[in-house]
Amino acid sequence: QVQLTESGGGLVQAGGSLRLSCVASGHTSSIYAMGWFRQAPGTEREFLVTFKWSGSITYYANSVKGRFTISRDNAKNTAYLQMNSLKPEDTAVYYCAAGGDLSYNHRNYHYWGQGTQVTVSS
Repeated sequence: QVQLTESGGGLVQAGGSLRLSCVASGHTSSIYAMGWFRQAPGTEREFLVTFKWSGSITYYANSVKGRFTISRDNAKNTAYLQMNSLKPEDTAVYYCAAGGDLSYNHRNYHYWGQGTQVTVSS
């Protein structure tokens, strides 16, 4: 089992930045890939980025490419999502996820954090 805990959400003005963290615990050696997703009320869970946990392969959604950047500190079992130039439409609950394959599809991830709210005011 893998446990994921996100933090770093909050309220920010449009154009601002936030950095989200996702700490993995438990059987972290089983993690091959991680992803960040978000979900606004009444919408499907939206893919943002997927990346190889112990490598350099990364795929971003077009909607966030150039604004969002992932990084990782494997020694701390922590992944980060740096979000810049935030827009009101970025408002959502943000989730990190872990699984056995790089995927755009949230259904392919086995483990999920509880989510952290990001609100961008105009």
